[in-house]
Amino acid sequence: MVNIEIDGIPLKVDESRMIIQAADEAGIDIPRFCYHKKLSIAANCRMCLVEVDKSRKALPACATPVTEGMKVFTQSKVALAAQRGVMEFLLINHPLDCPICDQAGECELQDLSLGYGKGISRFSEKKRVVKDKDIGPLIQTEMTRCIHCTRCVRFGTEIAGIKELGATGRGEHMEIGTYVEHSLASELSGNIIDLCPVGALTSKPFRYKARAWEMQSFASVAPHDAVGSALELHVRGNEVMRVVPKDNESVNETWISDRDRFSYLGLRHADRAAKPMIKHQGVWQETDWQTALSFAIDGLDAVQTKHGDSAVAGLMSPTATLEEGHLFQKWLRARGVDAIDHRLRLQSVDDAQAAYWSTSMTLPEIESSDAILVIGSNIRSEAPIVAHRIRQAALQGALVSEVGFQKRDLLMPVQHQVLLAPKQLVALLAGIARTLLQNDDQVTSGWQQWLVDVQPNSTQQNIAMQLANATQPQLIVGAVANQHPQAATIRALAQLICELSQATLLILPDANSRGLTLAGVCPDTPAITPASLWQRQRRGYVLFDVEPAYDGSDPSALCDALQQASFNVAINRFWSDAIRDYADVMLPLASFAETAGTFVGLDGRWQSFNGAVSPFGEARPGWKILRVLANLNALTGFDYVAPTEVRDELKQKIATSEQKFSSFLPDEPVPDSTDENTLQLISEVGMYCGDSLQRRSEPLQKTPESRLNRIVRIHPETATKLGLAEASEVLIRQGEKQVEAPFMLDKTIAPGCVYLAAATELSQQLGSAFGLVSLHALEALVDA
Repeated sequence: MVNIEIDGIPLKVDESRMIIQAADEAGIDIPRFCYHKKLSIAANCRMCLVEVDKSRKALPACATPVTEGMKVFTQSKVALAAQRGVMEFLLINHPLDCPICDQAGECELQDLSLGYGKGISRFSEKKRVVKDKDIGPLIQTEMTRCIHCTRCVRFGTEIAGIKELGATGRGEHMEIGTYVEHSLASELSGNIIDLCPVGALTSKPFRYKARAWEMQSFASVAPHDAVGSALELHVRGNEVMRVVPKDNESVNETWISDRDRFSYLGLRHADRAAKPMIKHQGVWQETDWQTALSFAIDGLDAVQTKHGDSAVAGLMSPTATLEEGHLFQKWLRARGVDAIDHRLRLQSVDDAQAAYWSTSMTLPEIESSDAILVIGSNIRSEAPIVAHRIRQAALQGALVSEVGFQKRDLLMPVQHQVLLAPKQLVALLAGIARTLLQNDDQVTSGWQQWLVDVQPNSTQQNIAMQLANATQPQLIVGAVANQHPQAATIRALAQLICELSQATLLILPDANSRGLTLAGVCPDTPAITPASLWQRQRRGYVLFDVEPAYDGSDPSALCDALQQASFNVAINRFWSDAIRDYADVMLPLASFAETAGTFVGLDGRWQSFNGAVSPFGEARPGWKILRVLANLNALTGFDYVAPTEVRDELKQKIATSEQKFSSFLPDEPVPDSTDENTLQLISEVGMYCGDSLQRRSEPLQKTPESRLNRIVRIHPETATKLGLAEASEVLIRQGEKQVEAPFMLDKTIAPGCVYLAAATELSQQLGSAFGLVSLHALEALVDA
């Protein structure tokens, strides 16, 4: 610690601090453009020049370290003259188009020019003009306004991990751009909108929509992944105009993913359900809420009376709030229904899964780890903020390894990146566990068939030793592994590896899955698996924000089950073809921006939020719909006035209940395929396909990532064996299901596998995720 003075105020600060950091901590304002607390110091705008005692000239506060006895003056004649000179220099080429600029009202240059700029410019020459760059559907460029602060450049290099933007030219000819014009590919790219201190980089969907002073700000929580990033919804009238990050150092710091930023654009999509409707003789008719609710109750009563309680199932989206989940299961169980689940994409579940999610790992703990093993996760797509934390750990020296079915660019130093087919994953984890075992006596009876005869290879041994030698090792199991047919065995092996290496295990939940598990949105009977909800003959379904063609592990089978059912209730935000065809009543549901609720993050943090706008049309919050349905059933214990009462009831129930988990026995190995033309499907949910709101955000669907998700991809070696090396379109078959699709070769895909993203128009026409498929060139079929 050193003693310094700033504007006569004595301070004791860390000797590693710069002047601007010491001033910020003391609440002393120093103007700046290029400096940002989360980025490296560039010192290229010079707006933060201050006077330092015994210095011959003004010094940049962002790049001058504090020293013992230093005296700093931020408001002296020397400091103000230097700052005003810099401001005059910055405004020389600025177009001064504040009246039409989206940044007006929240522009740092505009704000500081009021205090440090002159009313008249001495510059009479022509101003420079910079051609705008098209960098994708999310970000609008006006590069003539750019002041070369390089925040966007440093963000890409240091935070996003992709050097997409850079500077070319020198002096007044310097330009920020992509060099070769292309769309930004980072899943965090929208953060440069917030970083840009002028109007050079703005939100393309928000352009010319509203002014800063016209909007109100409401705190919220991102519903699309298990991180629970803190958001601010900017609202004008009754419409969400844009979404920006809210600082929360323990969760998302100052960043949010692009899907959290731009998914709000789906709120007013043409498919949005605005009024309650019932189907009468195959024709949809608008009705009032009372009629629709009574129609739903009567239909379910008729099914249960005729076929029994087991004939009805309740399916819930993992993006539902904690309160909605509690009331959903409470209402259905009061009706005698136990077939309730939200884990619709999981093919293998176990009673211990809730135990995995009952442990807590904070996001900062990920950053402090020194060895991380990522198992079966497209981490950049699944949880971009978690990927950012892992990258920060890697940059600090952590050894990161990945095991998966596709070799992705993790944008960080990687020690081992193992590419394998889905059927090989269990064997690899068994090899790691066997390496960590000191003797055969440690093998419990349930693991005999997996571990006793295992001969680990060098890669498995190296990964095991990295974990064993680390002081804070971590295992992260992602969605691709969780949706694997042997997911229960994979999770159990991961737990065993953690026990043997003293590592921390993080099973990444899907959105609010951890909260819905706490709320009891899972069957009480272990025999009822997610797949059995539609594989068994059931006569009635209650869907809560579930789109059958996209949200299940076998969308085709789920749609068939709905078609064969006698009565289906849809409590949904959006219409879809499957809902129109198979549902009998539509109860329009409010979105996360239109209701209050609670999400539980992967770290166990309960985050509550309030609605920012009124529900769309005649839509209603989910907790209100469920409460009234229970009231119409004349059920007791549903007299809630506010969602906080629901949350408090659940909190008390969890505190007084004792959770017990049964022991787990591994699954049997998946049989190998002997047909040379048969491939194993790699099916993961695309980055912008995870829920109904993302799927209807038009800018997100125009990104390169979304376009790539609609293409079938296989390894070149596999294509050569199958005679598909020259094909441009293929027919993909799975049992009796088939679909035509664009085709490309991709070296990142595991040999012997075919990649087709789940939750797309193509995948909904096939069967089970990770099933066996065959590929055929369309050209060859036409010739035949």
